[in-house]
Amino acid sequence: MRTNVERFFHSLHTLRIVVVGDVMLDRYLFGQVARISPEAPVPVHRIEKTERRLGGAANVAANLRGLGCPVHLISAVGDDSAADEFREVLRANDIDDSGMLTDSELQTTTKTRVIGVQQQMLRIDQERIQDISERTVSRICEQVAKEVEKGCAALVISDYGKGICTELLCQKVIQIGRDAQVPVLVDPKQADWSRYRNATLVTPNLKELSEACGTTLANHEREVKEAALALMKKSGVQQVAVTRSAKGILWVDNESHSFQHPALAREVYDVSGAGDTVVAVLAAAIGAQLPRRFALHLANCAAGVVVGKVGTYAISQSELAVSLSDNIHQDAVVLKLSELAQVVKAWREAGDTIVFTNGCFDLIHRGHLTYLEAAAELGDHLIVGVNSDASIRRLKGSLRPIVSEADRAYHLAALRAVDAVVVFDEDTPYELIREIRPDVLVKGGDYSPDDVVGKEFAGRVQIIPFVDGYSTTKLITTITSRNKGVH
Repeated sequence: MRTNVERFFHSLHTLRIVVVGDVMLDRYLFGQVARISPEAPVPVHRIEKTERRLGGAANVAANLRGLGCPVHLISAVGDDSAADEFREVLRANDIDDSGMLTDSELQTTTKTRVIGVQQQMLRIDQERIQDISERTVSRICEQVAKEVEKGCAALVISDYGKGICTELLCQKVIQIGRDAQVPVLVDPKQADWSRYRNATLVTPNLKELSEACGTTLANHEREVKEAALALMKKSGVQQVAVTRSAKGILWVDNESHSFQHPALAREVYDVSGAGDTVVAVLAAAIGAQLPRRFALHLANCAAGVVVGKVGTYAISQSELAVSLSDNIHQDAVVLKLSELAQVVKAWREAGDTIVFTNGCFDLIHRGHLTYLEAAAELGDHLIVGVNSDASIRRLKGSLRPIVSEADRAYHLAALRAVDAVVVFDEDTPYELIREIRPDVLVKGGDYSPDDVVGKEFAGRVQIIPFVDGYSTTKLITTITSRNKGVH
């Protein structure tokens, strides 16, 4: 997991990503309400601050730029003052505006939000929804082809239903990506997904998935998965990642495999633009060729940041790094068995070698660390099974463990060598090993391979000698002897 984090952040500045879709200018009027108007029964809003932000596909680009990715945004705006203002905001966000085509038949979409004490009171939209002409489609696709030819890690289509993402444009852009073997991600707004046919990944929220299915879906994993699979079969999209609000993100592929990643607990102020952040982070992670599960963890961490902000918000690299640091242990490494089973399935599908070991790990010492580092070298992913507090009491007596199971799991999760930690309550890890079926089962000490519990469920057994002079019992004895007579 730490390797994935390092790979992601080290590669961001090289991940050139092209974004196509509906753009808009978001204006925010922040202020206070202290009285009701004498002219009508409406609040009087005294404006104290104004802000201009990027919306739609431009917010996807802003998120990517905030992460440090080189990004090229391609769209069309009207020949109006709002377009001039929009270009200014693009440049202020360090995004090249050369991909913004002018079409005099269009009106640049603007959304003005009135905010009082972090609460949205009113939104005013200025827009004219209409499909762009075939000529504008051709001009946009010419630009996309040129940018892809220069080299890019991913293509994103951000469809806000304003008229840029016609079926003709979507199909042409997806074909450009397919021809160049570049993944194409789509954030959808249309109920008819046929325009997204052959897209690598479509990222609806639950409402958008329901609209595409023509029915209201309950937010239950099985129902969402079945709906996603039906849509994939009908529309020809390859994979779907459904954002499920507080239940996280469910990723389903065209082989009926699925992976659910839980949302992170956050105080939610505003979900505006959260979908933009999710598709941006997934595009960067996929462009970096990172594992699906880690991509979902990144997206959930990023979404957890932006929903805590007011209005559309572009996450920065440093904010994502802090969110990952705060959540990587309990959410990415310490898992329940049901969660671990899904992780193991994904690793196995990727052809990775899975290593398993277990122990009490009470008062972690140098012997433990060298043992785990050696075990990690035997494969791609190291899973550590940890005896629960009750299990240790049965095995070692009522005075043990010294350190609680939650803390022991957390300490192990902090180690670079460890990819997953699971607590088990039985006296032996037999059932756990039967569920995981590791490629390599590791034990420490002077065991014989034939005596190792669960050996029949493993590809092979590896014995790693313990480092002489280190043991938890010895540590406890030393601490006890030094404290004798101390009151």
